[in-house]
Amino acid sequence: MSLDVARKALENYHDVTVDDDGSLTFAHGGVLCVVQGMDLEEGLPVLNLMCVVAWDLPVEQDVPTRIALGAGEGLFGTPKVIRGEHGWDVTLRYAFPANGLDEKAMGTLLMLVVSSASGLRAELVGSS
Repeated sequence: MSLDVARKALENYHDVTVDDDGSLTFAHGGVLCVVQGMDLEEGLPVLNLMCVVAWDLPVEQDVPTRIALGAGEGLFGTPKVIRGEHGWDVTLRYAFPANGLDEKAMGTLLMLVVSSASGLRAELVGSS
């Protein structure tokens, strides 16, 4: 149910693909995103939004320190830096209870998160 509301909300802004497992995928400002839903317990649906902000950033850039010092700092989402095979990979994750959110509120919340991810991407990739 919550994923249906999220899909309708996101379709106001993006082309959304519904994957075989029901998750939603879309792109925003060069950021690839996926929304997955689960019930933590009966009556408590939670959505998880994961954004792939950047990948293969040069190791010479101290991306972990930049993130720790507030690069792309926003109110919505937790950034994570991973040392990949070809450089730094950065994701942004935000999980929230989705019960009671209508399409407009869901759209606002999701767009705040993906806008933060896009801003972080611009900050990180723009300095490469």
